[in-house]
Amino acid sequence: MQFALKRKSIFLLCFSILRPCIAVTHANMSSGSIDADKYSVAYVTVPNADVGKTISHGLVKNKLAACVNIIPQITSIYEWKNEINEDSEALLMIKTRTSMVDKLTEFVRSNHPYEVCEVISLPIKNGNLPYLKWIGEIVPDKE
Repeated sequence: MQFALKRKSIFLLCFSILRPCIAVTHANMSSGSIDADKYSVAYVTVPNADVGKTISHGLVKNKLAACVNIIPQITSIYEWKNEINEDSEALLMIKTRTSMVDKLTEFVRSNHPYEVCEVISLPIKNGNLPYLKWIGEIVPDKE
């Protein structure tokens, strides 16, 4: 009887230690937290969808982005040259490798009609692993 209790206690102890480890491993297999910061999403505002399409096609064609979503009809309110402005714009949501954000920014700057264009990026901390892998297959790592 005493042996059975010890064996049960050892099992419970091991299970309580291993269970969180198993949960963490499972979570990492189903999400992209393993590759945190390897991929980024960049945001660029453009004056209209046509400009957005031109820039987006160039980004994808030049392997600077795997995918660009064009979100139409946003309203931007901002200060520029001591005036408050309100403009209709479109927003580009660009998925890429973090290592390519600088090249992506240069491409946008050289193809954008604004004097100072918005290009901001955030690392993708988590996501669908097959999708993140696809981004990596489309956008080569920085040379």
